[in-house]
Amino acid sequence: MIQAAGPVRAGRWLNRTVLGIGLASLFSDWSHEIATTVMPAFLATMGGAALWVGVIEGLSDGLSSLAKMASGYHTDKLRRRKPVAVLGYVVTALGTASFGLATAGWHILLARSLAWLGRGVRQPVRKALLAGAVTPDTYGRAFGFERMMDTLGAILGPVSAFLLLGAFHHHYPSLFAVTLVPSLIAVAIVVFVVREQERRPVPHVSFGEQLKSLPAPFRKFLVAVGLFGAGDFAHTLLILLATQRLTPELGATRAASIAVGLYVLHNVCYAGFAFVAGLLADRFAKQRVLAAGYALAAAMALAIILLPPTVWTLALIFILGGIHVAVEETLEDSFCAELVGTEHHGMAFGTLATVNGVGDFLSSIVVGVLWAWAGTTVAFSYSAVLFIAGAVMVSRLAPVPTAPTPPAGRVAP
Repeated sequence: MIQAAGPVRAGRWLNRTVLGIGLASLFSDWSHEIATTVMPAFLATMGGAALWVGVIEGLSDGLSSLAKMASGYHTDKLRRRKPVAVLGYVVTALGTASFGLATAGWHILLARSLAWLGRGVRQPVRKALLAGAVTPDTYGRAFGFERMMDTLGAILGPVSAFLLLGAFHHHYPSLFAVTLVPSLIAVAIVVFVVREQERRPVPHVSFGEQLKSLPAPFRKFLVAVGLFGAGDFAHTLLILLATQRLTPELGATRAASIAVGLYVLHNVCYAGFAFVAGLLADRFAKQRVLAAGYALAAAMALAIILLPPTVWTLALIFILGGIHVAVEETLEDSFCAELVGTEHHGMAFGTLATVNGVGDFLSSIVVGVLWAWAGTTVAFSYSAVLFIAGAVMVSRLAPVPTAPTPPAGRVAP
């Protein structure tokens, strides 16, 4: 049923769609973070955990990146994107829960690949729905709110996993089955709460033609994002860094516990600063705020190289890491929405997600190899140089002229 909707007023950003997408992100991330937290221990019961974790993470991320690009391209041609988002959430839920059926590492590989395929399909669609639910002058707050809710799920997931491991006495099939509860809540929220603005689909063109139709400023933005992303290593490496640096003084067990605690601090800073980053995005030129976030990443890398290895300096490093990720993810999404017309949001968000996915995959490998072969100074100097180059490049992008707010159309429930 199609229902009429009144115009979206400037500043009225926390509507049912924004709230629904935020809650769906929270519950879905809560679900798969439970599974991700216990997956290494589950794999250890089968043997070869380290090898399988690397293979599973790499292949799953690669498949997810391809799915993001394909989803963004195809959903721009649809009158309604929401059913694709629902399908993505369902596939992720089933793939994550099916971890419990595994009896070998390759079973986990198939299940995780299925879950990340669904995650890749839904991500550009979710962002397009979010951008369509608000006015351009509130993109920052809307995307900051969604990132904040998603990160709350990333905090609740590991805590829940710790509690569930004790409750189920390490019976992994039961634990993975529990992940269906928050993930199916996420599906229900998207189905019954999120509303989609009725839209006119773009005419059918080839993938290459649609990619070329994206504006030149957006393509320059992708180059800056790719440059930064080539050094943007996975922050789980910070846990390894803290463990290694604290072990000589504190011992391996206590060092590992403190490292995990610092990573929780990292995620708390990420969740707490995501909405602040959104507010800044709506008040100042987005490319300047994003450049500041990239500069914080460079400060984090330089702190790793230059500061002595104490708990307090490591805490600063983790705090800088959490804040820079909050700024980076919120501003990249909101600036992307501003640079591209709403009719091409699916393709734009899919392309952005793919560039980020490829960068995440390559940067962690390069930093890990440099760390192993030449030490942390060389590894994180590589990242710092790319962070600074990305900050300079994105700061030089031209600001986007403020367009008048278009009248809202009708919405599909």
